[in-house]
Amino acid sequence: MGENEYIINVTGLKKAFKVSKREEGFGAAIKSLWSRNHETVYGVDGIDLKVRRGEIRGLIGPNGAGKSTTIKIMSGILHPEEGKVDIMGFVPWKERQKFVKKLGVVFGQKSQLWWDLPPIDTYALNREMYHVPRKRYDELIDYFKELLQIEGVVHKPVRQLSLGERMKCEFVCAMLHEPELVFLDEPTIGLDIISKENIRKFIKQVNQDLRTTFILTTHDLSDLENLCENVTIINKGRVVYDDSLSQLNRYFSQKKLIDVQFQEPLAPDMLKEYTLLASDELTATIELDLAEGDLRQFVYELLGKLPVQDINIRNIPIEDVIREIYSS
Repeated sequence: MGENEYIINVTGLKKAFKVSKREEGFGAAIKSLWSRNHETVYGVDGIDLKVRRGEIRGLIGPNGAGKSTTIKIMSGILHPEEGKVDIMGFVPWKERQKFVKKLGVVFGQKSQLWWDLPPIDTYALNREMYHVPRKRYDELIDYFKELLQIEGVVHKPVRQLSLGERMKCEFVCAMLHEPELVFLDEPTIGLDIISKENIRKFIKQVNQDLRTTFILTTHDLSDLENLCENVTIINKGRVVYDDSLSQLNRYFSQKKLIDVQFQEPLAPDMLKEYTLLASDELTATIELDLAEGDLRQFVYELLGKLPVQDINIRNIPIEDVIREIYSS
């Protein structure tokens, strides 16, 4: 695949920050008014990232991992110390005015809409700012209204909208100039189940219809599982995983979880030879390391020793896999 198939091409990205340090206590606080000690901390320390056009890519990591710094550099807000950044053919901080015309952003905790005005007024302002032709603007408004079911919503003041309604309108605001790339920062935070599902359907449909590329940062793993084929995990300023979501379980490919339901209550000592993750009198979750034992043989022996009524074998949950990557 050629380089022009990548909408984001980042190599060797580094960004350092100077952090003030001082000892605790009142005396140290007074002293720091005249003299301060600093140390250099790398928020991003050699990140490589490639994203194909038309992709929905998950970009996740624990708090303080470097996600926000990476996105700010890719948005042109920050300048890196080292590295190459090519996004849509632009160096973001050098060609910012042209670059942002092709960029969209949606923040789950920040609004682009005017609080006391109906969203349709903000849309009209954006049409002027981005020089969207009137005919195309009307087509897009009709498309988004139908897709998000917000025909009446866009004419109400933003302050009167529910969170779910407001987030739908935020998406329209970010998409009206038909950006090639959109950054989504916690777009479903605080939403109920139905609203989350509606937002996810919208992202999928726009991605399919307009071939928009989305970069999704979220702590809701359901967003990743529903939207992203590939995920990049950043930890301590570095990429620690960059592959398909389905391949994450390879980190624990040698382990299985076995959920067992018993026909009658069991004494705790009857399960002492197993690695238990959870248990009570009638149920148990057992972890099996396949490097130490055969799965078929283990289940056969379990059925022979204990009064098993039902049994279920599953992989390590993706939440546990990601938690392990975060902590490693």
